[in-house]
Parts: sequence; C-alpha cells; structure tokens
Amino acid sequence: MAGAEPRRADLVTWYLVEERLARDADLRTPERIGYGALARVHLPAYLESLTHADTLARIFAVSPGEIVVEEVMHTLRLAVGGTVAAARAARELGGPTFNLFGGFHHAGPGVGGGMCALNDVATAIAELRAEGMDGQVVILDLDAHPPDGLAACLVEDPHCRIGSISGSEWGALPANVDETFLPGAGDAAYLEALLALLTRLPRPELAFVLAGGDILAGDRLGKLGLTLDGARARDLAVARWLEKIPSVWLPAGGYSEASWKVLVGTYLAVSRGSRRPVKDKDPLMSRFAAIARGLKPERLTGTENDDWSLADIEDDLLGHQAEEERLLGFYSKEGLEYALERYGGLEHLRRLGYDDLVVHIDPEDDVGQRVTVHARADGVQHLLIDLIVGRDQIDGEAVLVVHWLSLRNPRAAFVDGRKALPGQEVPGLGLARDMGQLLGQMAERLGLTAVALRPAYVHTAYAARMHFQFTDPARQARFVWLLHDLASHPLGEVSRALAEGRVLLDGKPYAWEADVMLYHPSKPPPSLLRTEAEAAEPTRPRFTLAGKPA
Repeated sequence: MAGAEPRRADLVTWYLVEERLARDADLRTPERIGYGALARVHLPAYLESLTHADTLARIFAVSPGEIVVEEVMHTLRLAVGGTVAAARAARELGGPTFNLFGGFHHAGPGVGGGMCALNDVATAIAELRAEGMDGQVVILDLDAHPPDGLAACLVEDPHCRIGSISGSEWGALPANVDETFLPGAGDAAYLEALLALLTRLPRPELAFVLAGGDILAGDRLGKLGLTLDGARARDLAVARWLEKIPSVWLPAGGYSEASWKVLVGTYLAVSRGSRRPVKDKDPLMSRFAAIARGLKPERLTGTENDDWSLADIEDDLLGHQAEEERLLGFYSKEGLEYALERYGGLEHLRRLGYDDLVVHIDPEDDVGQRVTVHARADGVQHLLIDLIVGRDQIDGEAVLVVHWLSLRNPRAAFVDGRKALPGQEVPGLGLARDMGQLLGQMAERLGLTAVALRPAYVHTAYAARMHFQFTDPARQARFVWLLHDLASHPLGEVSRALAEGRVLLDGKPYAWEADVMLYHPSKPPPSLLRTEAEAAEPTRPRFTLAGKPA
C-alpha cells in the first residue's frame, strides 16, 4: 500500500544535519542547467514538448491540472544542474560526491517516462565530454528498473558502459548495457550478482552510481526484496570497488516509506564506510519541532506589535472595535498564515499553482471551530484546507480533537490508475503528514497532551498511522493486521473494498471501525511491525478480500 516519498531529499538532509553526519557547509545549491546543455542529449522537439502540461502529466502519471510547468521544469533543471556540478566536483576532488535528487534513467533522447523527463546522467557526461574528458565512464544503475532511457542516450558513446541489476524486465537493451534480471533476489543472491557484475566492468575514469531505494522488500514497484542491511552492503561493496575513483552517487527510484533510509545509508557507506544503522525517527517531526521552538507566540497570536494605529483609536472612540476571532483562543489568521509559511506549506501550495492565500476562522460552536484556507489559481478562488478542531477530554487527557480535515487540490483530477477514494471529491494536496505534525505542535503549544481523530476511512487512518494509534489496543491490533494481510493490494482498492463490504475478517464481512486514534507528540510513534512468528499465530485475526470491485 506504500507510495512514493516526494521529499526524500529533504528527509535525508534534515536527518544528516540533525545527527551531525553532515554540516551545512557540506551542502550546495545547484544552478539550473541551460537548454543548450540539455540539447546535447535531448531532441529539440522533445524539449519543446516539455513546455506543455500534457507532456509532463503523462511522464509523471498525473492530470495536467496538477502540473505547473514553470515549477516542474525549474525543479528538474536544478536536479540536472546538480548532477553536472557533482560530476565536475568529483573529478576535482578525486572521490565521491552526491546529488540527492537525480538518477532519471528512463528519459531518452526524444521521450520521457517513469517519472523521468530529463536525463541528468547523460547530460553530465555530455557536458564533460564537451569540456575535454574522453576517458572511460561507468554507470552502475542499481535502481530496481532497467536503464532504458540512459542506454538510448549513451548508445553512441564507445567509452560508456552501463552495469545494471533489475527486478523487472522491459525488453532488449543495447550492447552498452550489462543487465542482470533478478526478480525477488533477496540480499544474498543480489550481492552475489553485484560482485560478479563488478568483475565484468572496466575500471573507469569517472563513475555514476544510481543507488536506488526501490530495491527494498515491500517497495510497490521494485520487486527485488532486499533489507536495509542488504542495501547498505550493496553500497559498501560498490564504494570499495570505486575507491580513489571520482564518482557521483544518485538516489534514483524509491517507492516505500523506508527509501529515505536507504539514501542515508548510502551516504554513511560512501563517506564513512559505516554500517551504523539509521535511527527509527521521523525527520519531518524533528524538523517541525525545531521550527516550533523558534516561533514567537506573539507572531502566532497576532500581538507582536502593540502599537495602536489611527484606525484602532477611531474604533475605540466610536465603540465598535471587534475582537478578532482566534482559533482556540490563541491563533490569529495572520498567525496561522505565518505558521504555514514557516513550516513550508505555502511554498508547497505555490508550487501547485496557488497564490493569494486567505485564512478564515469561524466562531466556536458546539463542535469546535472551523478554519478554511482558500487560494487563487487561474483566476478562481479555491478551497484548499478545511479543518474543524476543538478541545476535549479523552481517557483523562486534555486533547486537541480533529473533527474534520480535508486537504483538497481542485486543480488536479483523477486519472487512470488513480481513482477517487471513498469520501474524496478531488485529489489531495500531499500535505497529510505536514498537517499531522502541525496539529501536534499546536497541541503542545496549547498545553494539550495529544491530538485525537476518528478516521472515517481506512485511507485516513493509513495516512495518520506513523504517529497516531487507536486508543483500544485490540482495535489497534486489528488495524495493523488489516494492513499486514492486505499489503499486496493498493490502498485505494482496500478502501473501496471496505466501502463495498468486500473485506472479510475471519471469513465474515468486516465493517470499518471509526474509533478514536491519538497522537502524543512527546511519545515514540507506534510500531506497525509484525514478526513471522506472530503472522503464523493461528488465533490472530485474518483479513481477506472477497469478490470483484463494483
């Protein structure tokens, strides 16, 4: 049921800096690559097509309404520029460098696909060739998928060799590729194949390593089945083989929640030769907590400037000064907008094509208070965030209760392979984790011990599962077993099956239980792991799917 983590590079950066494994001085911001450099690899007609939302939407498998061409192309050109800069730096340093966003190996000279629109590795090689480098280049493509676009871009370069281990077979590749097809390999078979591949490749003047995070077991697209330890062993083996050789390391694909840990492990393996495990923590949570410590309460309440204006004096003299509505008696509209800006929410919305944000707070009623966030796109004002919160006592705890939360992207549309979930009118904003952390910080600032919600659908509970857990231990166990037993099915299919009554618990129809979940910001997150011994336990609940979708 897992999906891609769109902020993998951010999570890795935050983790490395917080754990003092990297310094701010180690980080570089790349420059956008120019279209002249891209034209060394890509056909002019194809580059022109990337200025149209329809082309990018097809490559990234989303609706055209979700594409803001300028934002997408700006990001992609930064990524390609990062790989080019990393390649130059690797040659200057005589050792490894990293670009935390790159490895777009499915982009060919005249076509993009598989979420790859520009080929950063081929562009970097073309730039270095133009600068006079004529030696052997080796690309170790250790993403779980074949390097089809990369092979097409480099087929005419006689001094480029590509070595690849894939879990999926997409047809014949050119002679410049040494491809091993190894679905379901696991650690031992994969590492054996890797060592054999390394013996067949020439010693290069420069190497690129696509250290894909999609090799993990449980990755919804990878099909290779490695553990985190196996992924670290992969990187250590390649780092030893490339010792004293300039190399550029890239993340490539990764479609599970642990893919960011693979990339942290790659950095540890290459920079330190370390097997140090990656801590089981949420970098986003740590990041938000650090931001919260730096926020002044008066900025959130809107009382930072106590100076009276002429309008304030006039209102006071005329006797009609209105008290500004505050969320839960604390947050002003300006304070909420300020918090959204500081936590990165507004930047995310701007990238989706929205601006002119308007926050509104309704007066408190019997349920709570409603906060709405509207923004403008294409000359129309859209509702993006709809939140109803209040305070309550649950099991003796003073908690922040989320009665309703809707994160909406009206510019997006449901496309093939991405159907509406139950209760969904439009696709989401991609801010569910951010909102969970914001609500946690809000609860702590208000002196409340937890955040409570009652998820009406399994996909809502799934989005919250990293920090929320059901208050009833038996209910939490059923939820975990539901995820475990139906893990091979897409989340949308499971959610729709529950709505249609096709999920069975011990052979009988199972109705979703919309019970209370709590998130304690000060406590460790819940564990969703089940051992093989537990999975085999005959008395445990078992979930299955019955019938076909309606």
